Amino acid sequence: MIRKVYLVCIVAIVSSSSIVLGQGKKAILSELDKQSEMYGDKALQIWNFAEVGYKEYKSSQLLQDLLKENGFTIEVGVAGIPTAFVATYGSGSPTIGILGEYDALPGLSQAAVPEKTSLGANAGHGCGHHLFGVGSAAAAIATKNWMKLSGQKGTLKFYGTPAEEGGSGKVYMTREGLFNNVDVVLHWHPSDGNKSDAANSLANKTGKFRFHGLSAHAAASPERGRSALDGLEAMTHMVNMMREHVPEDARIHYIITDGGKAPNVVPDFAELYMYVRHPNRDVVKDMWNWMEQIAEGAAKGTQTTVDSEVIGGVHDLLPNESLAHLMNNNMKQIGGFALSPEEIAFAKKIQPTPGMKVKDLASTQEIDESVVSQNGGSTDVGDISWVVPTMACRTATWVPGTPAHSWQAVASGGTSIGTKGMILAAKTLATTAYDLFTTPSEIEKAKAEFEKRKGPDFKYEPLIGNRAPALNYRD
Repeated sequence: MIRKVYLVCIVAIVSSSSIVLGQGKKAILSELDKQSEMYGDKALQIWNFAEVGYKEYKSSQLLQDLLKENGFTIEVGVAGIPTAFVATYGSGSPTIGILGEYDALPGLSQAAVPEKTSLGANAGHGCGHHLFGVGSAAAAIATKNWMKLSGQKGTLKFYGTPAEEGGSGKVYMTREGLFNNVDVVLHWHPSDGNKSDAANSLANKTGKFRFHGLSAHAAASPERGRSALDGLEAMTHMVNMMREHVPEDARIHYIITDGGKAPNVVPDFAELYMYVRHPNRDVVKDMWNWMEQIAEGAAKGTQTTVDSEVIGGVHDLLPNESLAHLMNNNMKQIGGFALSPEEIAFAKKIQPTPGMKVKDLASTQEIDESVVSQNGGSTDVGDISWVVPTMACRTATWVPGTPAHSWQAVASGGTSIGTKGMILAAKTLATTAYDLFTTPSEIEKAKAEFEKRKGPDFKYEPLIGNRAPALNYRD
């Protein structure tokens, strides 16, 4: 019954928009409607895999198999990353890329129910990347099928991009030049509402500081030990004093990944995992350099030693309003979606839980028409956006009012609400790709804005330097 209500809603939307959408787009939308249940099943498989960054072997293979079965050629292990791949269809110009993610977040195991209920796993899809990967693949397949039937020339690429959550997977792929000959890159992200806008984001740099000391009996001979944890705590104390003297829109957050093994043993090792963020990547660089100096001071003051490892680093997003308007127009023509009675019941149970905001459930049917905003998070898509015009949309895969990286996001993403939002995203990406393939002037407008915003003197330099992919950063 739920599926029937949904399909009636979509048929009405397509019918009312048929004059604007045209035959090519109508075919794309129709195909995605017919395949929505299958794609929902694929997304749920990845939701159940819940693999963290650079460990997404099953998730990556599922997407590779899906794309290969639908006529794409697959190149696996690109940029030195076993779970990264590029799927290609067609040849010649233009070349349009679509991004797909599939990594989960540690510590967010959750069942698809409106109460906090762990499944006992190590991770969960609190950012909806199971939907991201499958939804983007669905868009690529629908676009490819239209290209094949219509004889449309050009190249379509799907990028399987692992470890977005702190692992900077796309940065290594960008550094390797995998986006150098692409005209436009499209992507999307799960959210609690529907919009496509020229958002920017925070650049960030992440890494681990490891302190080394001398172990000793903490009661019988503490004078013979030197506490690595003391060095770590001295660093965090100074970092927290540093907060007063950085720009107010900067962000600093960290966890202690290892603080020792027993209270009666002076710890000879301690590790700190640190993030710094700011809208300007140069400020991020300065903050990181300051923290490295703090680490050295903390080590000297506690007679320990310290070393550091950069784990990740991403640029801020370079907005492109031309592409935002194009994508937003497609999303408005397609329209949002209504929640079924069962989905409304789920939403009303989860909305009052801690951390949620109570928002109108009908907002899943609405499209936010603003095209400029500030994103408070960070993404490795930022690096891609500085080498090729790039644009995203967001769709309501979660109950309205749900924050990302929460158990509520995991729960919603494992339901039919997540599938509905994912299919809306796939439709928006595919119809936008259609416009780019059939209207070269849209690509030229996007490129002109890209060059103007980037500036003539910009030279891309990754914040990760020349390090190899941090394949074990989640260990």
